[in-house]
Amino acid sequence: MEEVEAHSVTVERCRRCKGLWFDRSKHEYLRDWKGARAIDTGDPDVGRSYNEISRILCPGCFAPMIRMVVPDQHHIWYESCSKCFSVFFDAGEFKDYVSKDLVDIIQDLFTPER
Repeated sequence: MEEVEAHSVTVERCRRCKGLWFDRSKHEYLRDWKGARAIDTGDPDVGRSYNEISRILCPGCFAPMIRMVVPDQHHIWYESCSKCFSVFFDAGEFKDYVSKDLVDIIQDLFTPER
């Protein structure tokens, strides 16, 4: 992991897959910041391939992470730790998370139930 500074917040980015790991609710804090998209530098196609991995350990406390869905963007899967409350977005997911638009609405219509 490498540290990334964004809007006075430090997040971790995986050097290999470019996924983003956020302590507690930092992802919610950064969601409304105009520069938030810039920290997600990964390839969304690579990120989607990681959605097939079901057993992920939290980079912070090594507890098993749980797959979650963003309530207002059902097509975005991310992982959440029930022990330390951190979250992990695969490459491209955070960029999508911070920019809800018409494309998101259309994607949600065609996303199968999870």
